[in-house]
Amino acid sequence: MQAAFRDRVIWITGASSGIGEYLSYALAEAGAFLVLSSRKKAELERVRANCVDPEKVLIIPCDVAQFKQIPGIAQQAIAWKGHLDILINNAGISQRAKAEETQLEIDQKIMDVNFFGSVAITKAVLPMMIERKSGHIVVMSSVLGKMGVPHRSAYCAAKHALHGFFDSLRAELFEHQIDVSVICPGFVRTNVTINALKGDGTPNNEMAASTASGYSPEAFVKKALKVIAKRRKESYFAKSELMGVYLNRFVPNIFFRIIRRHQLK
Repeated sequence: MQAAFRDRVIWITGASSGIGEYLSYALAEAGAFLVLSSRKKAELERVRANCVDPEKVLIIPCDVAQFKQIPGIAQQAIAWKGHLDILINNAGISQRAKAEETQLEIDQKIMDVNFFGSVAITKAVLPMMIERKSGHIVVMSSVLGKMGVPHRSAYCAAKHALHGFFDSLRAELFEHQIDVSVICPGFVRTNVTINALKGDGTPNNEMAASTASGYSPEAFVKKALKVIAKRRKESYFAKSELMGVYLNRFVPNIFFRIIRRHQLK
């Protein structure tokens, strides 16, 4: 697997913590050149220092919801080595609130970060990849991109939107020899539920039991990199929650009866 990433130039958004942080470590170990982005420069510096070869890591702070800044930031990422081989759209934020209690601007913020941010970053690097007829776009979605559950209305909406957009884009890019992979994790033991937004925009400040019992980020990243190396179109990594995807797909009425009673926290 390491050979698939050695000396590849890879841009990871949301790289300062969680899945993005551990992707950075694993890809550095594999010998990749890394461009790491997130809003938190100090945390990016920490991640860079912890990588096997910090000299092969470039930090470019970026808020993916600041759309006007993204073309310029993308040009910095491309200019470093003259191209990008892989873009990993990983930046995201979760939600813990009923729809009726969530302010509209919070719905929009979640959509901006989780959906439009990935679209904006992707559009900014596509001309370079199309010109080279080479590239791989990876999108970190969720099993909740395939089903809706309570207290996650905006989050589920954003993840569903990723599938619609990037499935369409995959077909458009086939002639340019550019691959698109959508990865759908279930629960991974990160701070995602701690940082999730309540209806008023304040952080949840609590790790859910379901998250605490999920995959370790190291274990998840090891699995994810295998499917990225194989350029698979869509992959799921979940435990019991994967059953919900199948129930929702094949017996939606049964799924609804279950989920309306099971109020996820």
